[in-house]
Amino acid sequence: MPEISVHTLADLTAGARAALLQRAESDLGPFLAKVGPIIEAVRTEGDEALARFGRDFDKAAVRADAIAATEADFDAAFAAVDPVMIGVLERAIDNVRRFHEAQMPEEMWFKEMSPGIFAGERSTPIPSVACYVPRGKGAFPSVVMMTAVPAVVAGVPRPIIITPPGPDGGVDAATLVAARLAGVEAVYKAGGAQGIAAVAYGTATVPKCVKVVGPGSPWVVAAKRLLADKIDPGPPAGPSEAIVVADDTANGRVAALDLLNEAEHGPDSSAYLVTCSRRVAEEAAAAIPRYWAAMGAERVGFSQAVLCGPRGGIVVTETMDEAIAFVNDYAPEHLQVHAKAPFDYLGALKNAGEILLGEHTPIAIGNFMLGPNAVLPTNTAALTRSPLGVHDYLKLTSIGHVTKAGYARLAPDAYKFARYEGFDAHANAVSELRDEAFGD
Repeated sequence: MPEISVHTLADLTAGARAALLQRAESDLGPFLAKVGPIIEAVRTEGDEALARFGRDFDKAAVRADAIAATEADFDAAFAAVDPVMIGVLERAIDNVRRFHEAQMPEEMWFKEMSPGIFAGERSTPIPSVACYVPRGKGAFPSVVMMTAVPAVVAGVPRPIIITPPGPDGGVDAATLVAARLAGVEAVYKAGGAQGIAAVAYGTATVPKCVKVVGPGSPWVVAAKRLLADKIDPGPPAGPSEAIVVADDTANGRVAALDLLNEAEHGPDSSAYLVTCSRRVAEEAAAAIPRYWAAMGAERVGFSQAVLCGPRGGIVVTETMDEAIAFVNDYAPEHLQVHAKAPFDYLGALKNAGEILLGEHTPIAIGNFMLGPNAVLPTNTAALTRSPLGVHDYLKLTSIGHVTKAGYARLAPDAYKFARYEGFDAHANAVSELRDEAFGD
């Protein structure tokens, strides 16, 4: 059995410490070169290219005239999915909907900034969005609800879902069920870079959208980057990553369970247990082989590739302050705090897509049932970006109104600004020429 990577932070050089912060998507060069021809094929050939790439990349029996999921597909999905699972999806979607309804801003606010001078903002939904739901290493109805529910709550007129087809050429049944429960009827069999190109340009079947959201492989991330001038690529959401941070009050065996959570997504994931306790580190390392024995072979392979490789394992620090500093530098997608008093650390934890506090708040619950969005910024984007939410489906428009009396107060200063910056027309617009035009 391969050995779990253990890093003692105090012993690392600056270069070795920096290497621990690297993610699989840090270097997209090889993917960018390969994605270009895929994008061009979809732009010129449309559905025919989607079907061909479905056969070549997804090993799926896809026809160019059957890219869209049909009403019969939805009916078959509801018949195929266990009613117990449908109930789970209903409860999860209800929690996600409630959270995002609470997140909705005022439709408009308008304030008198000073006498006769009014300003505010109006919030309106974007016209369309494509929700990308990955499938390569499993089926993810959870991504459907995390991307589609806030779109529906925000009032997007045309939300659609794109997702890779399965070997039978169809869409995962639970994905179709979740789509309908979320309020989305349009689902298309188009994954990978070709799916991003389809919604960027539009095809005979797949509508062109103004934005695409959702997590994906480096192929998807590369396509979003290349097509950023054609479609808003949405918040960055690449391969999964997580940090479990634990102090000396934590249970190492429980921490190990949560460490494995994101490591099983795929070999391009990243996952660390960061702890100031050698006991916690040793307990976790000793427990992991037992937990691997309770997993399927494919997921064990993914997990071992991460935890025994260069982008995962256990990081041992000398103090909790040092552990928190590492977390803030890493800016993880998911962060879980294992401690008897987890709220004590909340103020010091600055950079993370989500912070789950305590040993009874595992990432698995955050991913599926809690309510906050689990599509989170990756690859250090949590330094500046937020989780996916209704704000990603809304745009703000500034609103202003100035009365005649208010204009008289602002115009002289605006005139001076315009003259300073050398804009003659700006200055004329707030000069005596305006008074003359009004006949004042």
